[in-house]
Amino acid sequence: MCGIVGFTGNRQAAPILLDGLSKLEYRGYDSAGMAVRDGTDDVEIVKAKGRLRVLAEKTNNGAALAGTCGVGHTRWATHGEPSEANAHPHCSDDLNVVGVHNGIIENYQELKDKLLRKGYKFYSGTDTEVAVKLVDYYYKKYEHTPVDAINHACVRIRGSYALALMFRDYPGEIYAARKDSPLIIGVADGESFLASDVPAILKYTRSVYYIGNLELVRLQKGAVTFYNLDGDEIQKEQVEITWNAEAAEKAGFEHFMMKEIHEQPRAVRDTLNAAIRDGKIDLGDVGLSGPEIGKIREIHIVACGSAYHVGVAAQYVMEDLAGIPVRVELASEFRYRRLFLDEETLVIIVSQSGETADSLAALREAKTHGAKTLAIVNVVGSTIAREADHVFYTLAGPEIAVATTKAYSTQLVASYMLAIEFGRVRGVLDEERYKGLIAELLTIPVKIERLLEDKERIQWFASKQAHAKDVFFIGRGIDYAISMEGSLKMKEISYIHSESYAAGELKHGTISLIEDGTLVIGILTQQELYEKTRSNLLECKSRGAYLMALTTYGNYNIEDSANFVCYIPKTDPHFSASLAVIPLQLLGYYVSVAKGLDVDKPRNLAKSVTVE
Repeated sequence: MCGIVGFTGNRQAAPILLDGLSKLEYRGYDSAGMAVRDGTDDVEIVKAKGRLRVLAEKTNNGAALAGTCGVGHTRWATHGEPSEANAHPHCSDDLNVVGVHNGIIENYQELKDKLLRKGYKFYSGTDTEVAVKLVDYYYKKYEHTPVDAINHACVRIRGSYALALMFRDYPGEIYAARKDSPLIIGVADGESFLASDVPAILKYTRSVYYIGNLELVRLQKGAVTFYNLDGDEIQKEQVEITWNAEAAEKAGFEHFMMKEIHEQPRAVRDTLNAAIRDGKIDLGDVGLSGPEIGKIREIHIVACGSAYHVGVAAQYVMEDLAGIPVRVELASEFRYRRLFLDEETLVIIVSQSGETADSLAALREAKTHGAKTLAIVNVVGSTIAREADHVFYTLAGPEIAVATTKAYSTQLVASYMLAIEFGRVRGVLDEERYKGLIAELLTIPVKIERLLEDKERIQWFASKQAHAKDVFFIGRGIDYAISMEGSLKMKEISYIHSESYAAGELKHGTISLIEDGTLVIGILTQQELYEKTRSNLLECKSRGAYLMALTTYGNYNIEDSANFVCYIPKTDPHFSASLAVIPLQLLGYYVSVAKGLDVDKPRNLAKSVTVE
């Protein structure tokens, strides 16, 4: 949510800020703005409600702002409605401090009341204006040094923040601080960059620093200095980003989502090959040893959104193949329950960005109870990756579209490999079964490619569903987990009301919603549950539903029941989610396109949810 970009160097800042912000549009936003200093006391602030192109038009694509040091922001409203007044950057009353902010300041009203008593005035309804003026207050009260001012302010702020600030007395510098909201720093050729995420600065440098929690940084032209919350200088290691800028571009596809759907075979293959060596699963890079695995008594999988759906599928697979009790938890609920965790509990946190606020909070809560933690994340150096005891990196590469596709698929295969290796170590799987499962895993990328070759059938079917009002996805077992992800893809990018249900629960209320023409999509990849789910579909059909069935090749009798059937290649039933999700991703995509919607940036949604 929200995007921050900062630059200081010898070039004009505004075009670089606009370019960087355009790479962060996937994060979700409703307004945008920039502040630029020209090397003097003067600062120019330009803000606009709506899309980034409005800001670009107001500034002649940045050419109207002459300064070489500046910060930019795309805002996703939390405190204060979407408006030009509430858009960032915000400033102190005398323009001494100008800044942008991601996150939520929980005690902003308390701080605002204090500042009002000190004579400050407020023009917006945002918590960010409070933060900027609090820094200004401490700057003037103490040493007139930015680091001291920011430290004093941060100690008094409760909540999450990524702050980027400019001070009148330091015209060529940017100061930043973070707590729970991501920030990265890049340095190259006498220039320094700051951003919420790598794609914003990848065009300019692949050498970055990750700011740690409760740390500050001073950006000068081509130089950065890091500080802890006491104001002491600290050293940080530079990280080299291995994927290039082209990986974040559309490469000829109309939308990032379709590009990323087609990147799934590669992403899955890379993730598999990183852990499978000589026909065996090697968790050495994850840091989990055989004795540690043997001590695990139970597993909790904690995640949000699509990552939670990965957890639901993984629950079935891990319990079956590894013989370990597994509980799947929504991260936003996990830490509000009474938790019974100990050193024999493994808590697996699944997050594409590694910065998801609720998942990060759940990770920290698990650690306070003494549980072992393992992160399945896609971003090297992210906060969750740094704080977890063990990390399984997926190799999806940059994912720009808000609706996840390849990150979901790589998380799935990561969970499969954990389940298989846990099963081998614990003696649940014999050598023959172990090798057979690995061999089948390695066929998944090719089978995904086969599904993508037949996408025109899904496109044809989707074009007829653009006017649907309600869609229900049903399945049993792993098929239920698949239906959850299919339903989410439909609703988040096509804005059609969509729900997923365990098929056996239809008669407990949901079937009353079925009427003539209601689209019901049945997932039938689990052979032992096939007939039961087919019967549930027929119950819907008898009440007027229009049926789509998604099943494996060979189940041709379903064509007597369903109006449209989509087949996936045969695979081990434990891995069926990796194949069945592909047609459902395509279905959601093509329905959205047929409705003329913004596929990559659906309304009200953000790629990385970094606030609770």
